[in-house]
Amino acid sequence: MASSLQAQLAQIATNSRSSLNTKALKAAHGKSLIFEPRVAAGQTFAEIYAICSEGFEDLCHLDPRFTQFRDSLFSDQSQDADRTQMTAEENAALTKHVEAFLHLSGSRLRLMPAIKAIEWLLRRFRIHEFNTGVLIATFLPYHTIPAFVTLLSILPSKIPKEYTFLDPYIRSLTSPPRAAIVQQATNRPDLLSAISEYTLQTCRVKQGYPGLISFWGGIMAEAVNGMLDKMRSGRRSIQMQNDHTLLQQIGPVLSESMVMKDVPGLQIASYMIVAILSSKGGLDDGALSAFMDQLVHGWTKETFRTGLVCLCILTQHRSAKQLSARVTKALLKAQNLAPTLYEISQSHRVDKLANGLALALVDRLYKKGDIRSLPVINSLLVSRILQEKQVKVIYKTMLVAAHKIRDEVDADGHIRKELGSTLVSLAQASGETGDAIRAAIEDVDFNIEELELSLGTAIRPKLAIEQPLDVLAVDNAPSVPEKQEDLEVALERLSKLDHPTSCLSQEPSSLVNELYSFFLSVAASETDLQRFDEAPVLSRPQAPTTPFYFTFYMKIWCGPFPTLAKVAALDRVKTRLKEEDCAAQSFQEMIPYCIVALSDPARKVRRAAADLLAVLGLSFDHASVVRHIWASEELYGQPGAVTHLNFESAKSLVHSVLLPSLEEAVIHEGHVLTALSNSLESSRDAEKKQLSHGTRLSIMKFLCNHVTATPLLTVKLRLLKSLNKIRSISGTSRTDLLLPVLRSWASLSKDQAHQLASQELLGETVVDVACADIVIANNAAGLELLFEMVQEPQTAARPHLIQSFFNRIQKMWPSMKTETQYATARTMLGLSQAARLPSSEQNSIPMEAADLLRKVDLTTDILLAFLDSLQDEVTLVTEPPAKKRRRVSMTEQKRIVNLQTSPEVHTALNKTTFVLELVQESSPAKHPQLLSNLFTTLSDLQHLRTLVGSELGYLQSLVLSSLLAMMPAYKNNKDLTIDPSVGHGDVLATCIQKSSSPAVINAALLLVASLARTAPDVVLHSVMPIFTFMGSSVLKQADDYSAHVVNQTVKEVIPPLIETFRKSRRNLVASTSELLSSFVTAFEHIPSHRKHDLFISLIENLGTEDFLFAVLAMFVDRYGATDSILTFTAEIVSCFSVEMQLQTLIKLLDLIGDIFKPKPALSSIILGKNNGGEQDSTKIAMKQLTLLPNLLVNRRLKKEINQLAERDDMESAKIRDLYATLLESVLNLATTLKAKKPLYNRCGDALSNLLDLLSIAEFIKSVETLLDRPNVALRQKVLRALELRVDNESNTDPKSRTALLTFLPQLTAVIRESDDMNYKHTAVTCVDKIAEKYGKKDIEAVAAAAATIAGDHCLGQSSQSLRVMALLCLASLVDVLQDGIVPVLPVAIPKALGYLEETLRQPKPDAELHNAVYAFMTALAQHIPYMISGGYLDRLLACSNVSAVSGLDADSSNNRTNCLQFLAKLVDPKVLFIAMNQNWAKASAAGFSALVDYLQTLGVALDKHPKSVISKSVPALSAIFLDALDLRRVGASLRGEKGDLEASELNELEKTINEVALKMIYKLNDAAFRPIFSRLMEWSWSGLPKQDSAGKTLRQLSVYGFLHTFFDNLKSIVTSYASYTIESAVKILTETDFKDGNEKELWKRALRTLTKCFEFDQDGFWQAPAHFNAVAPLLVQQFLNAGAVDVTQELVPALVELAAVADSKEHHKELNGPLLKHLRSEQSAIRLSVLKCEQALTNRLGEEWLQNLPEMLPYISELQDDDDEVVERENRRWIVAIEETLGESLDSMLQ
Repeated sequence: MASSLQAQLAQIATNSRSSLNTKALKAAHGKSLIFEPRVAAGQTFAEIYAICSEGFEDLCHLDPRFTQFRDSLFSDQSQDADRTQMTAEENAALTKHVEAFLHLSGSRLRLMPAIKAIEWLLRRFRIHEFNTGVLIATFLPYHTIPAFVTLLSILPSKIPKEYTFLDPYIRSLTSPPRAAIVQQATNRPDLLSAISEYTLQTCRVKQGYPGLISFWGGIMAEAVNGMLDKMRSGRRSIQMQNDHTLLQQIGPVLSESMVMKDVPGLQIASYMIVAILSSKGGLDDGALSAFMDQLVHGWTKETFRTGLVCLCILTQHRSAKQLSARVTKALLKAQNLAPTLYEISQSHRVDKLANGLALALVDRLYKKGDIRSLPVINSLLVSRILQEKQVKVIYKTMLVAAHKIRDEVDADGHIRKELGSTLVSLAQASGETGDAIRAAIEDVDFNIEELELSLGTAIRPKLAIEQPLDVLAVDNAPSVPEKQEDLEVALERLSKLDHPTSCLSQEPSSLVNELYSFFLSVAASETDLQRFDEAPVLSRPQAPTTPFYFTFYMKIWCGPFPTLAKVAALDRVKTRLKEEDCAAQSFQEMIPYCIVALSDPARKVRRAAADLLAVLGLSFDHASVVRHIWASEELYGQPGAVTHLNFESAKSLVHSVLLPSLEEAVIHEGHVLTALSNSLESSRDAEKKQLSHGTRLSIMKFLCNHVTATPLLTVKLRLLKSLNKIRSISGTSRTDLLLPVLRSWASLSKDQAHQLASQELLGETVVDVACADIVIANNAAGLELLFEMVQEPQTAARPHLIQSFFNRIQKMWPSMKTETQYATARTMLGLSQAARLPSSEQNSIPMEAADLLRKVDLTTDILLAFLDSLQDEVTLVTEPPAKKRRRVSMTEQKRIVNLQTSPEVHTALNKTTFVLELVQESSPAKHPQLLSNLFTTLSDLQHLRTLVGSELGYLQSLVLSSLLAMMPAYKNNKDLTIDPSVGHGDVLATCIQKSSSPAVINAALLLVASLARTAPDVVLHSVMPIFTFMGSSVLKQADDYSAHVVNQTVKEVIPPLIETFRKSRRNLVASTSELLSSFVTAFEHIPSHRKHDLFISLIENLGTEDFLFAVLAMFVDRYGATDSILTFTAEIVSCFSVEMQLQTLIKLLDLIGDIFKPKPALSSIILGKNNGGEQDSTKIAMKQLTLLPNLLVNRRLKKEINQLAERDDMESAKIRDLYATLLESVLNLATTLKAKKPLYNRCGDALSNLLDLLSIAEFIKSVETLLDRPNVALRQKVLRALELRVDNESNTDPKSRTALLTFLPQLTAVIRESDDMNYKHTAVTCVDKIAEKYGKKDIEAVAAAAATIAGDHCLGQSSQSLRVMALLCLASLVDVLQDGIVPVLPVAIPKALGYLEETLRQPKPDAELHNAVYAFMTALAQHIPYMISGGYLDRLLACSNVSAVSGLDADSSNNRTNCLQFLAKLVDPKVLFIAMNQNWAKASAAGFSALVDYLQTLGVALDKHPKSVISKSVPALSAIFLDALDLRRVGASLRGEKGDLEASELNELEKTINEVALKMIYKLNDAAFRPIFSRLMEWSWSGLPKQDSAGKTLRQLSVYGFLHTFFDNLKSIVTSYASYTIESAVKILTETDFKDGNEKELWKRALRTLTKCFEFDQDGFWQAPAHFNAVAPLLVQQFLNAGAVDVTQELVPALVELAAVADSKEHHKELNGPLLKHLRSEQSAIRLSVLKCEQALTNRLGEEWLQNLPEMLPYISELQDDDDEVVERENRRWIVAIEETLGESLDSMLQ
């Protein structure tokens, strides 16, 4: 029982959310989204509520929907809520509130107020434990933000199963990546279901937000895709089972999401998922159809397009069949369905959807009579979204549906009528769709004619000429009567009505229309047709004599009737003609209508017409029979309307033209018309009988009369198709015969024409074209009629007719005569400029006229006339009437013209624009004669633009472009000339200056360029203003065309201009300064990508040699030497040859030199204007001199100049000469500007860069000529340049080395032979540089130079600067030659030391000479130190002593110390130490600085040399140190003399001596040093006379200073050496006279030394009784001197250290006893000092020292009542120290 109970309790504890563990409760309370756990654990709910309620209130302000939670979750009472104490029902209610709040707040989790509000739910209601799932779902869309990681950190250990994948991320506290969530959703359906349910629930309560929907859609889509991939199987049954499982899982979710109309984003996301599912899932048609039904059930206007795309995807994976009723109904309601589908088809396949929809709509049509589907079907078929096969199937389905429609569905026939109309329109469609439909018609296996009759229309297409593009209705065609009445009754009724004589008359008759309707109803039945034909109303028996019977059928076969009806009509007529009573009649009036039937699109009609014509031809076999012409007067109801043919002509027409063509005509509908036109025009067929002119003319007149008289447009059109191919026969043109047809058709109103065309299902445009084609070229009457009709208001209302007229004129234009063209063009110009009426339709006449003129080829005469008319227009608007002109001023005139003639100005501008456009479009190059007129027009435009206040840029551009096009003609044809005196150049200059249009300016500049090339005299005198204007306008444009314009202008205009200046012998640069200035000024506005090429072109065309330097100078003068300008100028210069660059630089230097002339020449013109002041000149020159070095640093220049120089030919020689000239110019300019430091520095920069241009070898070759010149100053400058050049040269270049070493003898000769010291100096400098870099490669040459320099010609000269340079050069040569310079040194060293001694004797030594000597000696010390020995070293050390105290600068001191250090390191140490020993007296006599140098040198020597060397020099070193330690004494004896030392200096020196002494000691062993130490101690107290006590004291001061340092640094190692010091120390402590300051200081030093000896004793040296007893009593005795000296600083530490090191009770007693006795001294100072000593001993030794406490207590007790308060106080301190050490009080002991 116990174990079971324990298990139950454990389980309860595990599942319980409450705990009695306070630590656990605190940890749970510390879980927070905002605060750290430590902070959160200490917060109260009131504090949390105050913070979180603030966030909740912010949320309420953002979204009022949050206010519903104010009284529940965020009420004041919520602070006391405890979920663990609530009932299940209360918790359930709270959970609903929490979930509702979380759903609503999900969209705002990135806002801090939402996090604060959720913090309250988390802290108070523990939603992370009670509502874990919904909390995670709320935060999961934000899994990448830090708040999600914080949430993970506070989740309980057990989370819902579907979210267990978060465990690794909870442990690591990292954000889960999206891929992990997708993977889990793919493999764990419960997670996907949880996310989906949360999303759907949020959307159900209308709280969804884009982030959640996007997250759900993305996860769902990727998960479904992954599931499909995972469930894929090769076995069909398993695959179906997997698909079914997947549908069961996600189907309900998708089904609900697709119908959430209030959440369009969710619907779109579900569409995406459904698309993936259908594409990869292999769903059956049932599932796909279900999805489709659900999709259309829920889509809205917002989701329609996306849903339609999804629907297309679904249908593409579904079998090809009609859509369901629900989908069809939904699509039928959609607006603009077909256009939308077409747009979607650009990215998705839509054909199956369109096909299924069309089939479903056809099904609805014939089953339910839903006529709304017809427009949709029609739009789907013509929208080109269906495949050809699908189009055919749909159309055939429509045909079948038309057959199946019954009266029950279509009682009134309206549906069939509309369906027929749709079928007809589709059959006449163009493109691939039309072809497919017409192919489908041919493929049908039922009687199409019967269908046509039942629908009352002709489905199959007609001829192209009859296919109207804009008329698809058949409203005016006869139709089947609404109610069928009995045929006999109907015919009986109709027979009682009056009928016209002919059906082709113009009289309207309702009888005829009813007869047509009845005919159509009976045409399908032969019996009914026969009964109808024999009806009295048709007057069949009277057919040969009256026209009604035949014209009734003629009108049928020529009208818009079904094919079957036409065939029946032809058969009726053929049958009647075979009867005998027709044999006596001539039916020639029927021939034109037979021709029309023979050209019908339907083959059956053509076959029937051929049969009829064959029967008709039989009547023309026998000419002997006199025949009466049938309907000769009554056919059209107008007697004389037709001219009849004679028998032979009629026979020829039938037998020669028509009957031979019957078979071909049946096959091809257009053959008979072609055959007719060929026969009438001219019969070239050998097999056919030639028709005479008269016969052909009579036939043409006969046919033309019928065309004129017939009321049927179809007849007119088909006959005109043939007749319009015939121009004329025997002088009679078709225009003469057919002009009434044109007049009649053109006179109709728009509505009348439209009605006539619509009745016969014809396009009005087709008739317009056929009538317009009647007119032929050069027919005055025809053209006159056209122009007349064009200007008729009634005609103007018919834009298509107008267009046809103008198209005809355009077509005839090439055939027109010149006079006709001229007259026509003038008329068209007038029409084009006619005032446009308000009606938009009537605006077409001017537009068509203008369009015609643009399309035809206009002659030069026509264009000249047009331009001449422009001048009249401009004159009219710019000049006021003559009378008023005499009465008003010019200003008044302009104002009056402006106010009164604005319509005229507008008209003139319109006409000018049009004419100039015509000129431009007419290839102006073909009409060069227009040039003068165009210039006149351009001039007039300048006046006109002033008048209208407008740029008129377009008009000017037209003129200029036309003129430009003419220029090649004038250039290539020498016969064409331009008169320069007319002033064309001035016109162009005015145009350019006054225009603000870039296009105008560009065109004008191009024209200027072309004229400059073609006829330069025309424009050169006007060029300068043009270029000035260019700088402020066209150069600023960024387009490529403007760049082309400028380049062309520069290329074509500038060369002839320069040539003109050259011929006039004017200064070119000065003459063109204004031009150059305009370009340079415009530089900053020129687009950056154009600048380089533009200025290159400008310079090349100006002449590089003459102008490059000027352009560069003007650039830097204008813009300053900025980085951008320097870079640009360098790029410009680098584009030219080396020779040109060097010449440019020379000229630039000349220009700079010109600035500083008293009267500047060119520089005052092209550079900045100045007042002649020096400051202005300096500024200008500074800019130029800043440019110069930049140009010389060009790498390309350096490369090319070296390549040229290496060739060693004439060109390279020229380059060298130019280089030498340039170098000379730079040097001379530098000399001129030497006083102006900034400018001089710039010259130096230029020289430096110039020297780098050539290799050193080429440089030497280039300057050889300069070195041969007598001018010493120039030669010196060249050598200085060489010196600079050598500095920059690489020491690894063999060519440079060879050249310079070869040049070395020349320099040596200069040194020997020249008398100019400066020249020598420069030569020595060059030798120095050369030897330094290359001397080791030619030792002999350098040695020779060294000998010369060391000799009397150089070093021996009196010039101080030359001596300095010689010494420095020798120093370099020492480095180069090393042992090779030894022969020179016997001469050089004495001179050098002599010069040093000489200058140091002077009051102010020469620092340069001083430094040069030391540099020379340093070099010797470095490389050949053995040469510095004996006397040389003594003299150098002596000079160094003097130098140290001579007050030279720091640089000189550094040179000296460097030399001494090298001596210390490299000279033989034995020699050095002996010399230094000998030099000590001189150094000490010289003073402090000399001694410092001395000691530093000695220290360096000791550091440098090893122990073995130092041990060999012990005698000299010991002597040096003894002398050094005697410095205090010796200095005191010399007090007041030159070498007197201050106390501080003496202390510093002693410190240095001690440090140096230690260096020596470190290098010696005990055996070597102990004798020295013994001797030192002996020397310190016995080396002087007894009476010299003061000297002895001073010496011992120095020694004990050394001993203190010695024992302090070497510590225990040298403790045994203390035995040598005991005697001396005892004597000092015993004999000290404290009144003597030195002896007092000696006493202190002795104690300090003993302290250090005691401190570092590790071997028990001072424990030995001999040593201890020697000093201990004496030290205690020293307290007696407390009144004379402060013993606490030195004596107390010494005694403490002795007590510490003498570690024995006996020694302590020996020390303590005498000390205690001193405590009873009468002198308080003694008592006080002893007390302090006791305190120190107690603190240091502690209990060891207090072993003597019993002896101490009486004394301590006595001191408690001491008379001296200080002693008493110190005693108390001692007591305290004792008590602290012992840990007990002394009170009891002291009582």
